[in-house]
Amino acid sequence: MLRRLKLDLQRNYQAYLMAIPSIVLIFIFCYIPMYGILIVFQDYKPQAGILGSEWVGLANFAKFFQSPHALKVVRNTLFISVYSLLVNFPFPIILALLLNEVRSQAFKRTVQTISYMPYFISTVVICGMLKSFMAYDGVINEIIKIFGGEPQSFLSNAALFPSVIVFSDLWQSIGWNSIIYMAALTSIDPDLYEAARMDGCGRLRQMWHITIPGIVPTMTILLILSVGGLLAANSDKILLLYSPLTYETGDVIGTFIYRQGLQGGDYSYSEAVGLFQTVINFLLLVFANWFSNKTTETSLW
Repeated sequence: MLRRLKLDLQRNYQAYLMAIPSIVLIFIFCYIPMYGILIVFQDYKPQAGILGSEWVGLANFAKFFQSPHALKVVRNTLFISVYSLLVNFPFPIILALLLNEVRSQAFKRTVQTISYMPYFISTVVICGMLKSFMAYDGVINEIIKIFGGEPQSFLSNAALFPSVIVFSDLWQSIGWNSIIYMAALTSIDPDLYEAARMDGCGRLRQMWHITIPGIVPTMTILLILSVGGLLAANSDKILLLYSPLTYETGDVIGTFIYRQGLQGGDYSYSEAVGLFQTVINFLLLVFANWFSNKTTETSLW
């Protein structure tokens, strides 16, 4: 084992040298701060510090699970995350497949540019645009009135709020998320399409029997990663758009942590909730990877 490692270091020492800065940065900014997890088991007081704060064991976890807010924020997080997965996972694939069939390069580049643009706009700016578009006298309600509908107060309607978050995410990320599928499509052997055309297959059958199977491994990897972040939701955007009127459906774990920790000053409690979220996401990732490996033989590890 040591001999093989020594030989590998000798053969690929340039790659290892290039990796050193990244390893150092990850260690400094990702591993050393993990020391702060200790406050989860304490009644942390900033003036006393980590070493001087009172040790309370699992009391912060018990406080969360006994809280009347626990069920609501976990339910909302799961609902928005699963809703987002069902909408935001397939549509970039569909966009990539459609663009792959376009023969006009000018039209293809135009569509790609337009769909990529929202991704490069700051989330704060996007939320400002959404507030303007979805105001009672905004563009969307004006369009609704043209077609004879009743204006809606989208951002103060608890029933509509999850859909606002999910479909605004789709608008912002569909183009960017389709890039990796476009890249995967270029790796498919063109001879397969030629053979299919000789056998009389049309464009739709070529897509179904060649294109989609060709990108299934990429789809599987991205699905595993998406499942691994199932309890994350899009807390940043929700935090910028929600209000007490939409807490019933819009208050997720991330926003709950923000209110309890940064606004309420209860650092140990908020960190305990955050650790719970991280552990569940990790377990979901491991399970999704194991299940994928067993069923498709494609996995992260």
